[in-house]
Amino acid sequence: MDNILYRELKIEELNTNLFSKFNRYQDVKKCWRKIDGEWILKDIAFVESWDEKEYEFLVECLINTINTGGSVYAAFKDNHLVGFASLENEKFGIENQYLQLSSIHNSYEVRGFGIGRKLFNIMIEEAKKRGAKKLYISAHSSEETRAFYGKLGCVEAEEYNEKLVELEPCDCQLEYKIV
Repeated sequence: MDNILYRELKIEELNTNLFSKFNRYQDVKKCWRKIDGEWILKDIAFVESWDEKEYEFLVECLINTINTGGSVYAAFKDNHLVGFASLENEKFGIENQYLQLSSIHNSYEVRGFGIGRKLFNIMIEEAKKRGAKKLYISAHSSEETRAFYGKLGCVEAEEYNEKLVELEPCDCQLEYKIV
């Protein structure tokens, strides 16, 4: 997709108005579940569409990410937010090898144009600067989300972050090895 501007967001830019034209819509038909150690694609259907309260919570989370030393990057088309990603700054894992990719989302109308891939690559570079060996992703379990991360080279995490599992027990715990 042409004319996309990618840049780091400043804390003073983070407010719900930033997301006024952002469309976090997903019509989920199937989700992955780990049952008896095996990943199974199950018929689990629902529509996810964020409302004002969810954007307010998101803004709080992104502000916290920046306040704790993490990074938030965004993609803009025609001065409107069409994608964003956030990277936390706290390493974890047995060897402190992980940094969490805490969010990556594209507005519904721009999915499939490579914006998510570009934001993911920006986060890899940020994680490298911070000395991480792996990105950790507690990913939505939908078939489409898991396919997106699979195309990027993400695999099931070798170590699960139990705090993240507790927060979102249905998420897929993934990692990406930084080379």
